[in-house]
Amino acid sequence: MEIKNFKSFHGKALLESLIAQGEHEQQDFKFAINDSRKIARSIAAFANNSGGRLLVGVKDNGNIAGIRSDEEYYMIEQAAEMYCRPPQKVEQKVYCSEGKYVLLVEIKKADKRPVKAQDDEGNYRIYYRVADENIVAPNIFERIWKSKHKKGVLLSFSDDEAALLSLIANEPMTISELVKMLHLSKQKISDTIVFLCSMQLMSPIYIGGNGGLKPPSLKNKNSKRDMLSFRLLFGRALLQDIYELPTLP
Repeated sequence: MEIKNFKSFHGKALLESLIAQGEHEQQDFKFAINDSRKIARSIAAFANNSGGRLLVGVKDNGNIAGIRSDEEYYMIEQAAEMYCRPPQKVEQKVYCSEGKYVLLVEIKKADKRPVKAQDDEGNYRIYYRVADENIVAPNIFERIWKSKHKKGVLLSFSDDEAALLSLIANEPMTISELVKMLHLSKQKISDTIVFLCSMQLMSPIYIGGNGGLKPPSLKNKNSKRDMLSFRLLFGRALLQDIYELPTLP
């Protein structure tokens, strides 16, 4: 079936609105789809974050080139169902703008994470969407997602866990920074972070060398600070009041 025979929607205004946003954490432009395995990485990356969309037939500069054939539609289906583990469901709609067809692919946040896709060597890896790029997620992500949150548990913290909470209450910090400041092993810090994330007290974020919460381009290889940091989900005052965190010297 030719792409023009698909049910399509007149969407010039919608496409212009979406394209004007540029590429970001929930949106990516694809000029063409020619490899189901590669596009599966984008699907997995969005599914492992908060979901997102692909605009297929749109160049990186935002110009509409249009999709070339219906094969691209089926390759996306194949990517989601055959090359993502577990398989993902995506919603595809064809929009027409001035005689050119654009495929809008909506990807929902996965009900069960992690979602994995194949790398160039055929190994299944965890991909994650950060700013306008897909990255291979750190191993600790899988541990966090697989950790079980128990509701109604009375929390009590060890001295190490309380010290870690107190440090991160001031600003997001990386594992390397915590190892240095707390004089604990990387394994101990990682175990503590997984536990606190499972209790929904802490979450991972990507942060740039300028200390901002909005991640910079991952192409900046000269950043002096690790990209992955951790922050508290509650204010220090609330944690101090509820959990009686110690005040560090």
